[in-house]
Amino acid sequence: MATITFKAQGVPNVFRDRSKLRRWLSSVARDHGHSVNEIVFVLLSDDTLLEFNRRYLQHDDYTDVITFDGQTGTGVSGDVLMSHDRIRENARSYGVSAQHELRRVMVHGLLHLLGHSDKNKAKKEAMRALEDKYLARYR
Repeated sequence: MATITFKAQGVPNVFRDRSKLRRWLSSVARDHGHSVNEIVFVLLSDDTLLEFNRRYLQHDDYTDVITFDGQTGTGVSGDVLMSHDRIRENARSYGVSAQHELRRVMVHGLLHLLGHSDKNKAKKEAMRALEDKYLARYR
C-alpha cells in the first residue's frame, strides 16, 4: 500500500490538501512506470537541513531539498528533506506562492527518487521542464 507522509520539524506545517498532494505525487510516479511504496516529505529549517547537507553529502551550503533514496523492494521509497526557509525565499524571488514553490520542491525530490539527475546544465534544464510539466497537472 502506497504511503506518502508529510511532516514538519521545527517549522510551520504548511502542507495543504494532503489527499490531493498524494494523488498528484502518485500520478507522477505512475507516469514513470513506478508505484509509490513509502515517501516521507519533511519540512525543516535552513540550519537543520544544512546539518544534513554537511553530515551526509559533505556540502557546506544551504539548499532547498535533499533526497535520500530508501529503495529496498518494489515501489519508490525515500525521504525528501526540504527547507521551509529556502522555499519561502525562492517563492518571493520567483514571484510565485509559497505553496507553488513547495510543490515544485516536492516534485523535484520525487524526480530524484525516480532516477533523474540535475548534476549538469542539460540535466537541470530537463528536470526543470519535468517540474513544470507536473506542476501544470496539479489541479
